[in-house]
Amino acid sequence: MTNLAAETTALTEAELAGWERDGYHVVRGLFGPTEVRACAERFDALAAAAEPIPGHWQPSLDSSDVLGRFPRVMHPHEFDPASMDLLLDPRVRAVLQQLMGEDVIGCQTMFYFKPPGARGQAFHQDNYYLLVQPTTCVAAWLAVDRSYPDNGGLQVCPGTQNMDLECPDHADLSQSFVDEFVAPPAGHEPVGLDLAPGDVLFFTGSVIHGSAPNSTDSDWRRSFISHYLPVSATHIGGWYLPHMYDFDGNPVTRESTAWGGPCGDEESGVQGTFH
Repeated sequence: MTNLAAETTALTEAELAGWERDGYHVVRGLFGPTEVRACAERFDALAAAAEPIPGHWQPSLDSSDVLGRFPRVMHPHEFDPASMDLLLDPRVRAVLQQLMGEDVIGCQTMFYFKPPGARGQAFHQDNYYLLVQPTTCVAAWLAVDRSYPDNGGLQVCPGTQNMDLECPDHADLSQSFVDEFVAPPAGHEPVGLDLAPGDVLFFTGSVIHGSAPNSTDSDWRRSFISHYLPVSATHIGGWYLPHMYDFDGNPVTRESTAWGGPCGDEESGVQGTFH
């Protein structure tokens, strides 16, 4: 982490208190317009080529579901050096160190296209999938387009960061493209965020969050998501082990999580997170 990164991302006492209270924090304009535009152009080019990348991206040109044509890209940092740079960006690291109270390790990246008409994802908790122990994972969610409720922008439930992981119920698959649903508890109603391109939302792995379908006619909601685990964590779901790096770009590892989460090994920690 450079001194400049630390200086430009220093959080106030009020911001840190908000993180402790709500479990999430938004840094406005953490990435500049040129950086965000370059990210969008790389993935738009990938989508235009429509060529599968085994293990990372599998579009279906004849799918009746728009997300079949524009599925999420999993772990792009493994084939795209610029995505690795986003995962290990020193500004993100500086924010995470302040929020988590220690250094972190990168363990996942995703790019989400979310075109008009795309379904959202029902409310869920990220650490149900990552299974980081004994603490939790943390996400850095970069808005590539403006992200707001009408185009399926992210919604978060403040104060749920201290909840245990819940065994999900079934979701409404006409609205959500995955079947796991965790109901927001009373007193923790969802807040729909309005994020501008370059804004980054940080939240922990127990925070209940999700998104509605993109109901607009023309507003895409592209986003780049990175996940991290604290350096003190000893375990993570085995699916993530080949993809972990420290901020010097060195591969690192941890023990594979022996505990399968609230629903057992067959139901969690095997498919990655979706937003």
